[in-house]
Amino acid sequence: DELVHPFPTRSPMSTQATLRTRKFQTNRLLRRKQMILDVLHPGRPNVPKSELSERLGKMYKTDPGNVVVFGFKTAFGGGRSTGFALIYDDMSALKEFEPHYRLVRAGLATERTGSRKQRKERKNRAKKLKGTQKATQRK
Repeated sequence: DELVHPFPTRSPMSTQATLRTRKFQTNRLLRRKQMILDVLHPGRPNVPKSELSERLGKMYKTDPGNVVVFGFKTAFGGGRSTGFALIYDDMSALKEFEPHYRLVRAGLATERTGSRKQRKERKNRAKKLKGTQKATQRK
């Protein structure tokens, strides 16, 4: 009596993810290429964004640091995810046009310190001061 595992072990082929791009557009004003990215990953959980940006960087012959992937949704039942990819021409374009929260995610910017309430209280205290006192107010 040989015990059969309910989930067969993964073969090396099933761990490989396939990337397909669609609705490809070159956006010259924002110095980037933008596309919808379909990831086929049967028998495997979601593919890390770092791996996706690396693979896209190779596909489009650019530095993976200039690739931003986001907004992935997994299809019901798994095996397929769809998201959005942006490939910037250079790092300066990425820093100029990418929203701050995505720069923070990529490690290219720092998150704001203090709570929203603290920032508002500080702003309102500064309203009561004049001239150089505003600039030298304790942080």
